[in-house]
Amino acid sequence: MIVAAAAYGVSAHADFSSFLAKLRGLAAAAAEQGAQLLLLPEYHAMELATIFAEPIKSDLQAQLSALQTIVPQYEAALSELARAFQLCIVGGTLPVQDADGQFRNRCTIATADGRRHHQYKLNMTRFERESWGVSAGQGQLVVDLGACRLGVAICYDSEFPVLVRELVKDGANLICVPSCTDSMHGYHRVEVACRARALENQCYVLVTHTIGDLPSSPAIDENHGAAALYGPPDRGFPANGVIAQTEIDAPTLLIAELDFDKVDAVRQDGQVLNHRDWR
Repeated sequence: MIVAAAAYGVSAHADFSSFLAKLRGLAAAAAEQGAQLLLLPEYHAMELATIFAEPIKSDLQAQLSALQTIVPQYEAALSELARAFQLCIVGGTLPVQDADGQFRNRCTIATADGRRHHQYKLNMTRFERESWGVSAGQGQLVVDLGACRLGVAICYDSEFPVLVRELVKDGANLICVPSCTDSMHGYHRVEVACRARALENQCYVLVTHTIGDLPSSPAIDENHGAAALYGPPDRGFPANGVIAQTEIDAPTLLIAELDFDKVDAVRQDGQVLNHRDWR
């Protein structure tokens, strides 16, 4: 299975069509290289807030409400691109207002057959909780893509071993981690977490980040990170578990190949058996 992850350079947009053209370009590039899955980063869709005029554009709270008018269009666009290019798009995230009035950080997973699934972020960072008023979601799901079983752990959630272990217990052998970090400390926390999750679960972990500066957006004004694919540091994998990794803070599209027979082999007869020996 070939996967793609967009190390996503953030940018402003004049309208939704400009944003959609950017996503279409990434989906086309991924499909041209044989990818069956494209991962976008957490909060990449906050670029859409740059469409609005002041004072909304520079007001965190006003953005949350204004963006709700675009959520259906955004999710429909992900589905259209997934069908058009016949790949699963793990669409990053966008805060969505639920029936209880709370805003929650939600990832839309659009599959090539037109289905849509949602994974909420379960643990909020201090910025999300204290400054932005974004609340924690509930529930986890594993999506069967045929070629793999996919679980999503959004950024900070990857730093909690039990959350990812629950996905693996439900059959996930690929964990996608859409992330948005505004410092190198944050980037490395997620990097260390992803490598640890790949080791202890003997699975693949695909991660990517927003990159660059967008001063007009108080939500994603500063971004640091890279895209990477990690596996267990064991037989059949690189000694350090790093299968592919882009340069830090360099927007690009990571393309990598996954072999799930290797995952099965290392779980059955690896140098160690972390997946079996979990406690």
